[in-house]
Amino acid sequence: MTVIAGRYRLLDVLAEGATGTVWRALDETNGHEVAVKEFRAPDGLPADEAPLLYARRERAARAAARISHPSVVRTLGVATDDGRPWVVTELVRGLSLAETLEAAGPLSPREAARVGAEVLCALRAAREAGVPHRGAAPGDVLLANDGRVVVTGFDAAPEDDRGPETDLRSLGELLDAAVAAPSSGGAARPAPAGDERGALRALVEGLLHPDPEHPLTADRAERELRRIASGGAPVTRAEPHAATGGTARAAAGGTGGNGRRTAGGDQEDGGRAGGGGGRGPAAEGGAGASRRAGAPRRAAVLLAGLIGALLIAGALTYHLVRDDEGPGTGPGPGGATSTAPAGPGATDGGFATPRS
Repeated sequence: MTVIAGRYRLLDVLAEGATGTVWRALDETNGHEVAVKEFRAPDGLPADEAPLLYARRERAARAAARISHPSVVRTLGVATDDGRPWVVTELVRGLSLAETLEAAGPLSPREAARVGAEVLCALRAAREAGVPHRGAAPGDVLLANDGRVVVTGFDAAPEDDRGPETDLRSLGELLDAAVAAPSSGGAARPAPAGDERGALRALVEGLLHPDPEHPLTADRAERELRRIASGGAPVTRAEPHAATGGTARAAAGGTGGNGRRTAGGDQEDGGRAGGGGGRGPAAEGGAGASRRAGAPRRAAVLLAGLIGALLIAGALTYHLVRDDEGPGTGPGPGGATSTAPAGPGATDGGFATPRS
């Protein structure tokens, strides 16, 4: 069997395309299996241009090694053999999204949204590292056997990148293919609550045909994908009091961590969110609700106490006035009208009727 750079023993072919072949290989220095991508110059390329092409490929591969995210394939190194670069990446077992769609048909809305959210996280992480993707297609998305999602293809960065909006359009095209959703064009319309397919369709429309005045942001797109994936109500517009970054990270962890397949083909915090002993945003929200529920009860007690004090003060005033006036029914000191019983002129209620 062929050994590349005196270290990587090629075992079998994992994938093959116009620009090269991806091999399963054994790293004989540590006994680990890896994926090795062999680059080939396109047919018809002048011989003196091939070295320039290989140099660009090598620079792109080394740049891809800067990306650190669980939904991005890890580039382990670049080996040179026979004047050509061989890119070494981690080996992820599973199928590409393209192979999955061909074999089993469209994904469910929830699964498509889950995959889309992880792909978006990968694209954002790569852009932050200065290595934008040329456009994630179904063949660049790997669905690992353990349920993880990973994006490959960062070793061929675009030369005419037009900014973050290209990532969102690429995501829209990917989701469109994943659910076989036709694109009718026009602005996205809010979908009925609980309609996951309609919610995803509205999101796809917003990604493919953004409103120039109110375009979708990557944050909002990810939030909506997470909610659709979890079966929650879709978001029709961004709201200031929407989920915080921490909550968003807990939702991201709900997939059980993010990962990869046969890397080298042409994800906020990993891990499932745990119970955490009842602490965190949910527990704090419950405590806050309890405090708010207790506030009206305290107010009622204070009000009752105030009314009781006023009644006691009124009774004391009544007795003081009666004692000061003595017998008679005329006005008392200070012009106050007596409320003492007045004999035959008294009413049934015991209160005096003012006399002329």
